[in-house]
Amino acid sequence: MKSLYAIVLLFFLITSCKTTRHITPSVSNTRAEYIAKYSDMAIREMRRTGIPASIKMAQAILESGDGNSTLARRANNHFGIKCHEWTGRRIYHDDDELNECFRRYSSPEDSFRDHSEFLTGRSRYAGLFELDPYDYKAWARGLREAGYATNPQYDRILIRIIEENELYLLDRRSGFEHGVTEGRTPARRERDRSSPVETDVRVLNRIKYIIASDGDTYESLTRDLELMRWELSRYNDFPDGHRIQPGDTIFIQPKRIRAERGTDIHVAKEGETMWSISQKYGVRLNRLMRRNNMQEGQEPSAGETIYLRRNRPVEETSESPKPLFNL
Repeated sequence: MKSLYAIVLLFFLITSCKTTRHITPSVSNTRAEYIAKYSDMAIREMRRTGIPASIKMAQAILESGDGNSTLARRANNHFGIKCHEWTGRRIYHDDDELNECFRRYSSPEDSFRDHSEFLTGRSRYAGLFELDPYDYKAWARGLREAGYATNPQYDRILIRIIEENELYLLDRRSGFEHGVTEGRTPARRERDRSSPVETDVRVLNRIKYIIASDGDTYESLTRDLELMRWELSRYNDFPDGHRIQPGDTIFIQPKRIRAERGTDIHVAKEGETMWSISQKYGVRLNRLMRRNNMQEGQEPSAGETIYLRRNRPVEETSESPKPLFNL
């Protein structure tokens, strides 16, 4: 009898310990703490890409549950972005369906930056960047209309979060200038990074860029402009083995999927490549190739029309079937 009592008591103690450990709450972020912790990231991304800091912060709050979601805690994924064409680390999590694939990041900052890449790199969101970056209501409606989320109230939820927490103040703090003309000169750090100085940072197609000078390298520009190691290569579609030369256009923000309005076509000159044309107009190389029905490695002929904003029309060839009747 005593042995039976001991076994029951031992079972009770083990069960109690497990239960207690399971129900012990983990430390959670409050909304105010989350905003204080990550608002500077949202502001930096607004300065870099023009995405309103208020919108980015409201999306992060909503998608991550103030940073308390499983994806935010285990994968630094603050925007609930699924894998899609992602080639990096992954995490599997139940969402709309069981065991869905989501992107895993090394840090929250990587998540905030990739959210910017996600919006700037997809045609469905291109219309957002024609909006006033200080009009958070228009951006919220634009995200809903573009299908960022399935909830038909998505825009109203974002607007409520922004207004309840006065996130529109973050947009003002960014100092972002809508429609900045080419030739403005934001600050860039000297090579010793001891103090900011004015230099020739320009804007093309709403993208900041510089002209490379003597002595500029990937390493020096990455350091001076406070970028991540992969950013210059990705933003500029640099071919393998490319070395920065004086006079090169170096974008320090993601290129767009099409040229700016009013710049619809380009007539290729002798010696121009699709890459050089993509740099000339601030258009992503893969988008430019696709828009012109060109395969990897294919280059334009002198005099060929390259379409910068709309797709090349399908042209009839001698092989095309002719109609039986002229109606």
